[in-house]
Amino acid sequence: MATVTTANGTTSEGNPVPHDRRAELAAFLRARRERIAPEQAGLPPGSRRRTPGLRREEVAQLSGVGVTWYTWLEQGRPINASPQVLGAIARTLLLDQAEREHLFRLADLPDVATAAIPTGCEKVLPEVQEIIDTLVPLPACVLNERFDLLAWNGSYGALWPGVIGGAPGERNILWLVFTHPECCHPYVNRAEQYGRLVAQLRGAYGRHVGEPAWTGFVRRLAAVSPQFAELWEEHDVASQATYLKIFRHPAHSQLALTTTSLAVQAVPGTRIVVYRPADEVTRKAITTLLTGEGIEVHFPCWELHQRRAADLAVS
Repeated sequence: MATVTTANGTTSEGNPVPHDRRAELAAFLRARRERIAPEQAGLPPGSRRRTPGLRREEVAQLSGVGVTWYTWLEQGRPINASPQVLGAIARTLLLDQAEREHLFRLADLPDVATAAIPTGCEKVLPEVQEIIDTLVPLPACVLNERFDLLAWNGSYGALWPGVIGGAPGERNILWLVFTHPECCHPYVNRAEQYGRLVAQLRGAYGRHVGEPAWTGFVRRLAAVSPQFAELWEEHDVASQATYLKIFRHPAHSQLALTTTSLAVQAVPGTRIVVYRPADEVTRKAITTLLTGEGIEVHFPCWELHQRRAADLAVS
């Protein structure tokens, strides 16, 4: 349960809220209010403004709160601030994601701040796409905490065309890994990889407990994959780390790559994953795939899977 500041200056858990936190909140609100031009908030510019930005009464009106209440909040008084009201103020002040999190933390609502991070609808910034494109021939992609595939470069697409071929809402690494047929599975050392992937998901899940998108995803995957369900119940937790993965491609029986995750600070919860060839054989294989050699090769069972997919689409 989120901690809420009560009227006597204590949290809902009975602990006093430090005065410097309230002072920092007050200063932050004033600074952000003064940077918003009236026309940005949909108001007429006005002619007699002694100070830049919006007036306190304008912020209160646009946020749907009382002028006196907002004035007290901006003065650093120990008053109650609900997540809904803080959210309305954040929208009025045009706060970005980082500023919104900062506001909630200053108001002693850190759990709500973390839950406010979007999942599954992240936008990959053009500069991030440019970065992973310049990493070619190293395969690289952008994932969120739930392992949704958000972006990739040419090397990644050449290695795993089946992954990028799905619809945007279906490009999830965990879903593909645990529902892929064993006969042509891309992981050679999958027994080792499965547990690590689920432990990483469990570690991220702790930051999203109760969110419908997360609980629904876990429930659906557990229903179709007994192996995932079993590993999920073990409650193992792991963070992102650098480790070796052994893959196979229809044109190459074994590809050894070391994965490294790099956080994308501009979009909380997302990361760039870079795959570095662990041997010369893998390095040469990626080079040949990038020239187009071997990209049309399929596993012997490919046509069977295609027919089954077509039958499911019709039924």
